[in-house]
Amino acid sequence: MAKPPATPPTATPTMLRRVNAGKVLGVLNHAQVMTGTSLIEATGLTRATVHAVCNDLISMGWVVELDPGRTSVGRPSRRFEFNGRAGYVLGIDIGAAKTTVLVSDLRGETVAKAGRSAAGVKTAGERTGIVHATVVEALTSAGISDAQVLAAGAGVAAPVDRDGNILVDDEFWRRFDSGLAARLTELHGWPVLLENDANLAALGEHWRGEARNVDDLVVLLAGERFGSGLMDSGRLLHGSRGGAGEMVFLKLLEGVGDTHGIARIAREEGTRAAADPSVPTALTELAADGEVTAEQVFSAAAAGDKVALGILEDIAARTARVVATLGILFNPELVVLGGAVAEAAAALLPDLDKQLAGYTSTPPRVAVSSLGDAIVSVGAVRHALNYVEQNALDLELGCRPS
Repeated sequence: MAKPPATPPTATPTMLRRVNAGKVLGVLNHAQVMTGTSLIEATGLTRATVHAVCNDLISMGWVVELDPGRTSVGRPSRRFEFNGRAGYVLGIDIGAAKTTVLVSDLRGETVAKAGRSAAGVKTAGERTGIVHATVVEALTSAGISDAQVLAAGAGVAAPVDRDGNILVDDEFWRRFDSGLAARLTELHGWPVLLENDANLAALGEHWRGEARNVDDLVVLLAGERFGSGLMDSGRLLHGSRGGAGEMVFLKLLEGVGDTHGIARIAREEGTRAAADPSVPTALTELAADGEVTAEQVFSAAAAGDKVALGILEDIAARTARVVATLGILFNPELVVLGGAVAEAAAALLPDLDKQLAGYTSTPPRVAVSSLGDAIVSVGAVRHALNYVEQNALDLELGCRPS
């Protein structure tokens, strides 16, 4: 005998109040000051419900009520605003060579930044120590305590699955400790949301960069090592183990052969040219301790140095193959070149555009990021804000009014 269909759960007053609170908070979070009337129109709720919910949100600390001002007719409308200083989030970029921490309010505005070198770090404990010290420096600079932090997004240059676990199949990926997030939570008390750095770069570009209003996107981190974050219809792609967008396949790609990024190629080729006495180039004079930086190669090319220009031509040809492959596989509308060399990489765009048309009939538009070396930490802030928005009514505010 077939079982009767399960009775759907009854909507209790408490449940309805919570749903309504989430609806009102969601509207206020993405708006400026709103009156009770405008909230009624935006949510479809009754006046009594809107005012009751706003009173609850005010007592919780999520909403503030502003002075209604004066009006010549009738009683002035109540005016409400999302409390962007109800708490704070952190955006942490845990790079192989440097850790950067942004402290942001709940409107996404940066209130402090700190960075520390991680050069020479060899153990998990040392890396945790560097990240912890950078966090403390940033919070101290902002005048904010751990109790006021609601969440932290953190990016690492390794695949991270949907549960926040780091894939360590590659030697480079093993430099990042899979237990770091848990230890930071133990030290500070707030949740740490671990994610791949290129995925966070895609979030950052989509939120505050060149890819606003672009939902089919690839962000190519192109510094020391290529890495890509993929977004399809506004949704990040992870893959079964977090490996979507990893660039190890470049070792198999003709004309590329490895995962070395633009900065590394420029530095190595520039240093090689500067060390050859038979090569007339301004890079020889720029070399310090025998090494040329990527920035010096780009600067020399901008000044017309033929050797530096040749290096950039080679880099553009190589990068065009990388971008074309991503374009063919994922068909994005836009590919953004990001990372520390993004601004200088604008010099590559004319050559890139010319060569892409020869590789694919649907070449993506290519742009350089305006976020500079903050691209991952900005995306980490967005990742943390997403968590706060989804869990707001379950979070205890350290800034809660007495």
